[in-house]
Amino acid sequence: MKVACLNNISQVGLREFTKRYEIIEEVAKSDLILVRSQAMHEFDIHKRLLAVARAGAGVNNIPLDKMADHGVVVFNTPGANSNAVKELVIAGLLLSVRDIIGGVSWVHENKSDEQIAKTVEKAKAQFGGTEILGKTLGLIGLGAVGGKVANAAKALGMKVIGYDPYLSDELRAELHDDIFITQDLNNLYSVSDFISLHVPLLDSTKEMMNKDVFSKCKDGFVLLNFSRDALVHDEDIAIALENGKCRKYVTDFPNPKTANMKGVLAIPHLGASTEESEDNCAYMAVHQLMRYAETGEIINSVNFPRITPGKKETISRIVILHHNEEMMNAFMELMFNKPVMNIITKAKGERAVSIFDIDEEITPECIHKLEDIKGVYKARKI
Repeated sequence: MKVACLNNISQVGLREFTKRYEIIEEVAKSDLILVRSQAMHEFDIHKRLLAVARAGAGVNNIPLDKMADHGVVVFNTPGANSNAVKELVIAGLLLSVRDIIGGVSWVHENKSDEQIAKTVEKAKAQFGGTEILGKTLGLIGLGAVGGKVANAAKALGMKVIGYDPYLSDELRAELHDDIFITQDLNNLYSVSDFISLHVPLLDSTKEMMNKDVFSKCKDGFVLLNFSRDALVHDEDIAIALENGKCRKYVTDFPNPKTANMKGVLAIPHLGASTEESEDNCAYMAVHQLMRYAETGEIINSVNFPRITPGKKETISRIVILHHNEEMMNAFMELMFNKPVMNIITKAKGERAVSIFDIDEEITPECIHKLEDIKGVYKARKI
């Protein structure tokens, strides 16, 4: 198997590839691709490409439907960078209430003052702030990052309220017992001194933080956005900052508007930029690619369903990526008289995966016939 990297990928992850895999420069000859931030929307998808793994959580740089239509499974690595993002959210929270940046800048500007140890005592009053102890943090989204932020804030003495209609039992069990989970966002808006966003960018969440929502928030609240830029309406947050409704807007996604707004603390997209995070993401991405290539297992795919067929114990295993419709009869016609030992089918929206374990050698001709069936994106033998 040949692997191409579209960005610099941590060697901690790349070293996990076994001798069956070769890292190459020529992307058009690759079976597997690792990517971080490079845009792939204009990417020419070649026929041999099986999968793309994003060493990170966001996949806005990858055309998911286009990849699926070509039978290319796209993976991401949710949770691998969650601790790095959590720590930056807490840093942003503290920066929003203590003018540390202003104070450090003052020291730098006055570093030649031989009496700085004395003059600092007069100057420091302008950089005073407030504490977070006892204040309420509202979290919209309690997933891999949001849950960690919730627990960290609780450990720092804050009151925490969260909203997440999709919260799994597993993640719920990891939350501190005193974290209140509401089913009504309006409750969260009305009591939160700080609101932190931890949701994906979807049509339903685009510009979810707007003037209508701000009117429901406490006066002087702080907004933290370490998820996606477009979750916040730029013009509306500018007005909220100007009239004092919003005390500070801390974002990890500066754009030409927010970078020039008074009251904005813009961080240059450092959320996952730690050595540990890059190592974790690469490690996770590499193992997902190898498991898919060797067994057909799909975990953390963003364009195909999860499927865990287990270890291959028959002579052949056929993996078929197809449209989610009744196609089993067509598949079985080609399997006539073949010793099919096991069949697994999983669907997610319009996409489906079917895996056949067969105790017989399968010819390339059979694979070609499977791919000729209408609705089949890709078929391969393992």
